[in-house]
Amino acid sequence: MNIAEQYKRIAPRLTNWLVSSGSGYHEACDLVQNTFLKIWNMRDDLRDDENAVSGLAFTIARNLRKNLARDNSRLTFVGEIRDADESDSGVGTDGESEGQGAAGALNISAPAAGNASSQSDSEYLRGRLKEAFTKLPPVLREAFTLFQIGEMSIREIANQTGVSENLVKVRIFRAKEKLREILSDLRVTY
Repeated sequence: MNIAEQYKRIAPRLTNWLVSSGSGYHEACDLVQNTFLKIWNMRDDLRDDENAVSGLAFTIARNLRKNLARDNSRLTFVGEIRDADESDSGVGTDGESEGQGAAGALNISAPAAGNASSQSDSEYLRGRLKEAFTKLPPVLREAFTLFQIGEMSIREIANQTGVSENLVKVRIFRAKEKLREILSDLRVTY
């Protein structure tokens, strides 16, 4: 089995599926790399079947994403990190005001929320799609993204998720209907 060929065939679909199901692009790329490292380590035990490798890749990536989400939920984020040599006087050793740091020096600010006119059309649509996907129940979202973005067949999705092909079809249909309902205000009428 040639893992490099499998990577070229599966990695773009897998990356698109991960991004569409909520991962950031760079996180998705890392997950794809880790997925194929696991496949590489298992290469001698795998049968030479392209569909089997595709299903395995999506399963491994899904599990890695779940593990990452679980690990990140345990992290504690702090609002401010001080260097050990900063004093409590409010001024660091380099003369910056306390709390300013690199972000303050660059004057980074978040864009106004909900203001579609300040965003480009594609950014607005991307945000709306992401929001719509998060409103889908997880089983519908998984079936839809595996089918549409992961370009997997109904049979492959059924094998991967452990449900019947008919249930996969129903989930895809329901996901499309729910997305149509959520995004109904974006419809172009002539």
